Amino acid sequence: MGRIAAKQTYIPTLLRLFRQFGYEGVTLAKISQATGLGKASLYHHFPGGKAEMAAAALAEVDLWLETSILPILSSKVKPIEAFELMCQEVSLFFNKGENDCLWAVLLLEQSSKNLFDSQINRAFSRWIEAIANVLITAGANEIAAIQRGEDAVITIQGALILCHGLKDFTPFQRVIKRLPQQLCQDI
Repeated sequence: MGRIAAKQTYIPTLLRLFRQFGYEGVTLAKISQATGLGKASLYHHFPGGKAEMAAAALAEVDLWLETSILPILSSKVKPIEAFELMCQEVSLFFNKGENDCLWAVLLLEQSSKNLFDSQINRAFSRWIEAIANVLITAGANEIAAIQRGEDAVITIQGALILCHGLKDFTPFQRVIKRLPQQLCQDI
């Protein structure tokens, strides 16, 4: 197995660890234990150390956005169908609310704040813009469409945070179910 292919096998584990413990909380010892790699092997695959490992996990979230969410929102289906499919993918990716959002975890930590802010900003902006474009195409005005896109992402992110605080994932599932109708209201 080539170095790149081998490196890819560890990314789901890195994503899980950074979601669970954040940038500060993930130690090389935890990564080594979870991947089964010694420190030397970790640095072989990720010469940039923990920052490169976090970047690889973040790239996986960005890939999900690029391959699972944005294509749905740029498809030629009815807006309600696009938003229902988007919400299904969101629910799947966040395991019905049980998985933390890596974007939020990294943004809220001071130690990783400047490392990933622009990449996360770009991802959120693209998602909001894609939602807004669906609404604009359906006849909504641009300002209202952008605000609804922002509200949708706020709803998803807020539900994730609330569910983890409550240790109850039903609020996430409820808002994901309602979100397509809310987005399409009055269009």
